[in-house]
Amino acid sequence: MKHSKIALAVALLGLSSAALADGHVLGRNMASACASCHGTNGHSVGGMDPLAGMPKDEMLRKVRDFRSGAKPATVMQQLSKGYTDEQIEMIANYYAAQK
Repeated sequence: MKHSKIALAVALLGLSSAALADGHVLGRNMASACASCHGTNGHSVGGMDPLAGMPKDEMLRKVRDFRSGAKPATVMQQLSKGYTDEQIEMIANYYAAQK
């Protein structure tokens, strides 16, 4: 009985790790659309804000402001409307993890 509980806990941890890895991969894949303006992996070479290392909460606030029109922009208002809240959160997680 004790061994089966340990095995279950290990299995659940493995599933959680896989889910986190999948979320990271999906976030990275969606974030690649940002590279043309914000640089590879969010490392801007000038002109646009760098996204790499931006705190998740800050990025989420900025994207919400673009979506609502509270923050003026040329293209971000439209681009931000093309993602679900969950997708934006995955992208924000990806960029927050970048150095």
